[in-house]
Amino acid sequence: MHPFASYVLRSYYKATGWNEDNLYANLTRSSSALLDFTVPHGLHFSVSKSPNALFKTTYAMTAMPSLQGSVGYIFTSCDLNVKSSGNVRFKDMIERFKVYDQPRRPEAKDEEWLAGEKVHNRDYLLYGRFFLPTGRLDALYSTRLTPTIQASVSAISDPPSTRGQKADMSNVMVNVQHDVGKWSSEYTWSAEDEMWGVRVLHNFGKLGTSSEAVDDTSSKRSIGVKRVDEEDAVEGGLKGRVSVGAEFYFSAKERSAGVSTGIRFTTLPDATPPSFQVPTPSPSSSTPPPSSRGPPSQPPTTITALFNPMLGHMSGAYTARVSQDLALSSRFDFNVYSFESEWTMGVEWWLRRPPTSSLSSDAEELPSPEPASTKQISLPEVNGVVKARASTNNDVSLMWEGRLRNMLVSLGVVSDLSSRAKPIKGLGLEVAFFSSE
Repeated sequence: MHPFASYVLRSYYKATGWNEDNLYANLTRSSSALLDFTVPHGLHFSVSKSPNALFKTTYAMTAMPSLQGSVGYIFTSCDLNVKSSGNVRFKDMIERFKVYDQPRRPEAKDEEWLAGEKVHNRDYLLYGRFFLPTGRLDALYSTRLTPTIQASVSAISDPPSTRGQKADMSNVMVNVQHDVGKWSSEYTWSAEDEMWGVRVLHNFGKLGTSSEAVDDTSSKRSIGVKRVDEEDAVEGGLKGRVSVGAEFYFSAKERSAGVSTGIRFTTLPDATPPSFQVPTPSPSSSTPPPSSRGPPSQPPTTITALFNPMLGHMSGAYTARVSQDLALSSRFDFNVYSFESEWTMGVEWWLRRPPTSSLSSDAEELPSPEPASTKQISLPEVNGVVKARASTNNDVSLMWEGRLRNMLVSLGVVSDLSSRAKPIKGLGLEVAFFSSE
């Protein structure tokens, strides 16, 4: 599950209208949620509190295999709708398979005037975390320079151990992201190894809301009258959009460089509305809003391919949601130099509560194929998810994440089927509780 700090950061992006998916770094985000999920290690507890809409605190403790702890503070310039662990939408706390929104150009904030003068308010987020007993300090500062440019500075202060068992791992990293919807770029600099990096992502196809696609389809169907000798068009295959990206990085300290390229195909329609990026129609508008939870006309699918020519690594992944609560993924990795290969399979299965008369905010509504006047079908609330992963390297991982009363719980195990001496590589339990009251 997402740590509380990650949940607040995603809420900050949502409040400021920044699309974190339109980046080359997140090209394989959908498949990684099923194939690269992180299983908790040891025994971990975290408690967080939101005294107000701007300030948050978080405390964490790891009891096994060693006793460690941390204290974190988060401050934002804008109000965030951060909920408690008992009523937060469960899917918002899980890294899951999802067909993300269409990329669109970020919009500027409304101008604010005070005493006849324009007030220049720039959104920002401050985050700091101190670890005990190691003394490590993590810090993050993120701000919007312009409506289409976001910058962040992250720092790690990890002093070397007095016993000489650990080297100095301190580092400062600067990241600048430029997103105009049709394409995005990312520029990174790391002080530790003097590394410079550039990432670019381009989206093919027109940009627009999902309601425009529905209106276009309905208008095409309404034009023209079918003749007696006219045959029905045969429709087949998946309809979607294509994104192509690449990255290049160079380390002045190591005198080395690297490059990679990737492509992603995503089906349409996009993310199930309502979407925070799609503007809400005004009450006076005559155009009806799109259906809130309509069944997809085709299986939500994401296909990705990556290639690193310098390392000779190739990777292809196929991920699809085959039913309302079941998603499957498969990935094949191959190295053209060493001829090593690996095949990984993953599954994601959502668990729901028994049907009840009253549904919470997690309840999903699906319109039936009957006329609009018919009452919509409601699905029970999601209260858990089971993830499983297996590969040809005999690694098998199983994890359950769910909500118990007002706590979020994650339990997982990692095993190695090829080892008879130690078939269980890791076992972990994570419990999180946070409150906004």
